[in-house]
Amino acid sequence: MTITKEQVLQALSNVEEPDLKKDLVTLNMIQDIYIEGNRVSFSVILTTPACPLKAMIENACRNAILYLVSKDVEVHINMNSSVTTQKNTGVPRVKNIIAVASGKGGVGKSTVAVNLALALAKTGAKVGLIDADIYGPSIPIMFGLEGERPKARDVDGKTWIKPIEKYGIKLLSIGFLTNPNQPVPWRGPMVSTAIKQLFNDADWGEIDYMVVDLPPGTGDIHLTLTQTFPITGAVIVTTPQNVALSDATKAIEMFKMSAINVPILGVVENMSYFTPAEMPENKYYVFGQGGGQKLANQLEVPFLGEIPIIKSISDSGDAGAPIVLEDDNVVAKAFVEMAKSIAQQIAICNAYALDSKKLVNV
Repeated sequence: MTITKEQVLQALSNVEEPDLKKDLVTLNMIQDIYIEGNRVSFSVILTTPACPLKAMIENACRNAILYLVSKDVEVHINMNSSVTTQKNTGVPRVKNIIAVASGKGGVGKSTVAVNLALALAKTGAKVGLIDADIYGPSIPIMFGLEGERPKARDVDGKTWIKPIEKYGIKLLSIGFLTNPNQPVPWRGPMVSTAIKQLFNDADWGEIDYMVVDLPPGTGDIHLTLTQTFPITGAVIVTTPQNVALSDATKAIEMFKMSAINVPILGVVENMSYFTPAEMPENKYYVFGQGGGQKLANQLEVPFLGEIPIIKSISDSGDAGAPIVLEDDNVVAKAFVEMAKSIAQQIAICNAYALDSKKLVNV
């Protein structure tokens, strides 16, 4: 039996991308088909290296060839990825900007932002992290980089800041540029200028996901970011208490305002429950249960998961080695699953936005 490229494509056209609801061939996700005798090889180009459905898609492709072409075919599949983007982010070679926000302080927003960035990098993505909390930068401490200063280089009369690199991601924070023991008594215009410089005056290189740790609330920095740079989506961090949920609702509604119009990638509930180290199977919901899920349901946005309250999370951040770096840690795995869900939501947002643009252009 002679196997043809057309037969392979026909078989794979029966495999649907679960999130995008179209087949892999229509989505141009099948590349590099090579046939030699009864050996068939090809590449599947996923929309993100953090795809949570990778194994399922690979298995579906293999079965399609075996059932629809020949059960005697030797199938070799190379699972690759190319992170999607829907628009010019305003920062050269940066594909997606993720805003991590909260309605109030003290909910662990920076912890979520840091571990999200590192989790995305663990999947193979190119990641940047900007600490946009001008008045209370925490990234230098959480990465063990207190006292570090980024280098600069001049190109054609313009000075470029070189982000600091650690644990496989690129970092910038106002904390790298100011005295850590001195407050930053800046008015709104100065803050807005500083935020823009972290984006525009840095040599970021190729970035798949730029994670931005915003300050709590809904102030100048949020407006500067959303009105200057097209944001791919926002992640809202809350805790289970009613007061935190109320403030998280305000943050979500701000991003939904017509003048801002940033998609909500989902809600993360931090400090969800306590699990004693000696009884890892027990969960104690000391601040209430299900608040984040209820909020997501009410506002019709995705719920991205629960992060427990465990001392090792804060200890690892204080030590400059965030917990997601610990491969066998249960909490680290929770952060990785959260990151995969966020990458999944970004791919869906990008696909729908591109489809809308095509419809507009018809």
